Amino acid sequence: MRNRTIGFLLAGAAAAALLTGCASETGGSSDEIATEIAAPPPPPAPPPPQYEARAQQKVTVTGAMSAGDYAAAAPPPSAIMMAPEPEFRDKYEDVDPNPVKLTSEEPVSTFSIDVDTASYANVRRFLKSGVLPPKDAVRIEEMVNYFDYTYPQPDAGADPFATYVTLAPSPFAEGRQLMQIGIQGRDIDRDARPPVNLTLLVDVSGSMHSEDKLPLAKQALKLMLDQMDPADTISIAVYAGAAGEVLEPTPVSDKRKIFAALENLRAGGSTAGGEGLRLAYSLAEQGLKEGAVNRVMLLTDGDFNVGITDSEQLEDFISRKRESGIYLSVLGFGRGNYNDALMQKLAQSGNGTAAYVDTLSEARKVLADDLGGNLFPIADDVKIQVEFNPAKIAEYRLIGYETRMLDRADFNNDKVDAGDIGAGASVTAIYDITPVGSDAAQIDPLRYGDKPEAGEDPSGEYAFVKLRYKPPGEPDSILLTHAVTDADKADSLEAAPQWVRFATAVAGFGEMLRGGEDLGTGFGWKEIRDLAAGAKGEDEFGYRAEFIELTRLAETAEAQAALNRPAPEQ
Repeated sequence: MRNRTIGFLLAGAAAAALLTGCASETGGSSDEIATEIAAPPPPPAPPPPQYEARAQQKVTVTGAMSAGDYAAAAPPPSAIMMAPEPEFRDKYEDVDPNPVKLTSEEPVSTFSIDVDTASYANVRRFLKSGVLPPKDAVRIEEMVNYFDYTYPQPDAGADPFATYVTLAPSPFAEGRQLMQIGIQGRDIDRDARPPVNLTLLVDVSGSMHSEDKLPLAKQALKLMLDQMDPADTISIAVYAGAAGEVLEPTPVSDKRKIFAALENLRAGGSTAGGEGLRLAYSLAEQGLKEGAVNRVMLLTDGDFNVGITDSEQLEDFISRKRESGIYLSVLGFGRGNYNDALMQKLAQSGNGTAAYVDTLSEARKVLADDLGGNLFPIADDVKIQVEFNPAKIAEYRLIGYETRMLDRADFNNDKVDAGDIGAGASVTAIYDITPVGSDAAQIDPLRYGDKPEAGEDPSGEYAFVKLRYKPPGEPDSILLTHAVTDADKADSLEAAPQWVRFATAVAGFGEMLRGGEDLGTGFGWKEIRDLAAGAKGEDEFGYRAEFIELTRLAETAEAQAALNRPAPEQ
């Protein structure tokens, strides 16, 4: 040990001598030279912005901070940087279009109504980016129902709906007709609105970082608060790696406190959406009010990856909570990892609506202009059943509503869930039908089957439309009916009401985006545009003018896609 110590001393002395010699040659002191040798290498060049943003996301995801803690924390330095362009990981349910049905074999069509509008706003986002949307992103009924067709209001003191049915020649193909069913819900005065107990469940996970997600969601909620009454209450829960309560039930009159809670929300962490739903419903139950609208509103991109992630478990949980009178609405945000399929299932299970918010203008439409229809229900479990007369109608096809189809027996079963209608909202459904004797029939008649002849039925009815609904909170449904006769028929499309012509244009637009297989060769983008322009009417907020412009964008995107498509091998 002594020899080793002497060796260390000699080595130290030699190093000191070397430093002294170097100092005498360079003119520096031994202390200065030692500092230079001990100095660390210069730091590496900063990473590109995209890499830094991803690195920051990774640190946030792996941190131990809870959702509630993170919501109140200061934003990370990288929060002021532009988020990287997300990869395309959107999820849509794979659904085939409704087939053509022979009336003689299957005369009855049954479905649940749908007042959602998410598909239209999402499709618009794709087209404004210069690309065609995935076919599964196009739900034609949601595109048609995006617009207000100004159906007349129901008569005072009568049922909460007015039903309008129109038969008109189809512009889609020669020899076919369209049957449009319009249902208008009664609007309510602001003074007559019930109180609201609303729990906001806000996704603050890392995937919500970009400007079109959490920042836009906060702006949207501020617009909504301006439309609510001072006595309404708001609660706020968030979820990321964990779920946390941000704001206990607070009256809207205390806007300063609510705004402060919203401003403190920051994105970061993985996505424990299922746990967030549990907490949100718990808060809603704390503030539960008799005779009030008790609702959870989920704002997310749908990227659930922690906690309860199985969609069936989530649907079962939400369905059970629905029975307690607490409904669920869903607002989707963003792109890249938008889980549209899950958003639709959750909203349907929760007796609520699903909307997609891509701009502040859309936020205003959903949460300000259409707040009554999205927040105040006037009827639950609304179902439609249409029986076609085989003596008049050879074939029919329901345009859209693929995810809302019901069995025939479900119509009279009050235990089967269906869609809900809010105050002032309307629902439109369109059938593509082929009259008996028309050369446009797509299915050959059976050689040995019954062949009903036109005019065989003396009733003169084309179809019989039935509608069932429940008053909010009631267990038993009420039946409404409408026989479709010549009184509902327009001799030409030009003679049909304006709402029929514009809805037809939107339906044709959706058909084109899905490939146009059910459209004739003479109907395309120009025909859609001309039909919509001729039925534009009053357009206070410019939604119809925007639709006409979208037809041009779609035509351009389709042409560009054709140019980019690889040439077939010879």
